[in-house]
Amino acid sequence: MTSEAALIEAARKGSSRAFADLVHAYRERLLRFLLTRSSSFADAEDALQDTLINAYRYLHSYDSRWRFSTWLYRIAINNAARLRKQDAVQIDDLGDEEGDPLAQCIADSDRENLWLTARRVLNDEVFTAMWLRYAEDMSIKDIAAVLGRSVPWTKVNLMRGRKILETELNDATDEMSKVYG
Repeated sequence: MTSEAALIEAARKGSSRAFADLVHAYRERLLRFLLTRSSSFADAEDALQDTLINAYRYLHSYDSRWRFSTWLYRIAINNAARLRKQDAVQIDDLGDEEGDPLAQCIADSDRENLWLTARRVLNDEVFTAMWLRYAEDMSIKDIAAVLGRSVPWTKVNLMRGRKILETELNDATDEMSKVYG
């Protein structure tokens, strides 16, 4: 298996195969992320295509001091911002996970409801920080770099986002308890 650094270097030298391997490694994750920032699947795909085209076009400007994923997500955020509409977000499960179909449906529903609630109650930057941390498992340092913010800002806003989301989810649970006894 070729390392990411070797693929980046080969792609910089013109290897379309190396760039295709990089795309394969990040395509699904980027699409999921862009779905949270777009009003439709088509808009997310457009933003993904623009992201990959821009990544290829500006690969020479990539600074290897940062993780490649950080650089890609920054491009994706910029592209999504251009296409973003204020309509509802639709999140689809793109994976082919095995296991009990009913358990998978319940888990998918809970995850979607959590992220839809987060999208509704958090501002764009805090939502993006939360997504990158908990859905993409990105480090605080990398999230700060993607957002162009400081590490302390990122930590504080992740904490605030968790508290806002916790309050919102607890309020919704309390309302459901009153309705259903």
